[in-house]
Amino acid sequence: MEGNNDNPLTNPFLSRGCSHTPRIFQKNEKVFQHCCSKFDSFDWMDPIPKPEDFKPVDIAEIRFKNSRKDFFRIPPDIELAIGDIVAVEANPGHDIGIVSMCGEMVRLQMRKKKVNPDNPDMKKVYRRARLTDIEKWIASVELEMGTMSKSKEIVLRLGLQMKINDVEYQGDGTKAIFYYTADDRVDFRELIKVLAEEFKVRIEMRQIGARQEASRLGGIGSCGRELCCSTWLNDFRSVTTGAARVQQLSLNPQKLAGQCGKLKCCLNYEYETYLDALKDFPNSEIVLKTKKGDAVHQKSDIFNRLMWYSYLNDPSNLMAIKVENVNQIISDNKNGIIPEQLEDFSFIFEQKSEFENVVGQDDLTRFDNQ
Repeated sequence: MEGNNDNPLTNPFLSRGCSHTPRIFQKNEKVFQHCCSKFDSFDWMDPIPKPEDFKPVDIAEIRFKNSRKDFFRIPPDIELAIGDIVAVEANPGHDIGIVSMCGEMVRLQMRKKKVNPDNPDMKKVYRRARLTDIEKWIASVELEMGTMSKSKEIVLRLGLQMKINDVEYQGDGTKAIFYYTADDRVDFRELIKVLAEEFKVRIEMRQIGARQEASRLGGIGSCGRELCCSTWLNDFRSVTTGAARVQQLSLNPQKLAGQCGKLKCCLNYEYETYLDALKDFPNSEIVLKTKKGDAVHQKSDIFNRLMWYSYLNDPSNLMAIKVENVNQIISDNKNGIIPEQLEDFSFIFEQKSEFENVVGQDDLTRFDNQ
């Protein structure tokens, strides 16, 4: 990255796709760099030759702070490229953003996000940002850290049960968006009056969830990598404890919860693979009947296709049996055939510990209601 101030805590322009703070005495042609901000996009269709009668898309994707992006229609007399700083239509006034995607990729992105490209109410790009626009933009963005600090003090003074997570100023400095989280409904009418009087701007409050909060704050996950939600994940699918049970994970909320306090999103990544692998596994609640005694299921090794059983009268001795053999035993039991013993089908034995780690299992169900 260019510039000396490349710390996202002290340089808020990094979260807007800038490699350094824009400068009013330069053209800012290299202010944007790929992979210097989250949710960066790669135009893989750019090297593909276009047909002669190809009609270019007159819509561009513009990025603002953090993950906020939107589509804007480009006037016929303006040609934009990725990285251009532009002034776009806002309510009220105008906002300043950076072109993150243009060309045919925009059409595919709009189809993915189910946005109608023929919408007559789509907001427009006004112009490339002038020096005066960039100067106002820089002045507004530099107010965000101080505004967030003061707003937290105001919330504490008013005794509101809410948490201010982020503040985003509009490019022309006429409006500020306050992102907050709260467990219950909050009456912030008095708060809006105080904030408007304190900062002399129009106030907009937006409530976000715990996952969106973690996405904005960022951090390092237990895997040692940057959080998925702050780098590439923008579709927060619900995660249930069933995904952990299917993958034979330890039902410990301290291990399964992410920094947002919810179940980790990565529990869904391999969930469907496990479901596919478990298709021909028998019901683990079925008791295997042998002449030596009845045996119950203890655990499964899904990808090695093994199921571990133990006798009811000897639960400490585990025996691994292939899924095919377990299905055969269940079929024989239904037909009245009782095998001599499970040892004839097993090839691995394991001594089970008398104590199991059950810390926190009784609290895991709290995730299913969130």
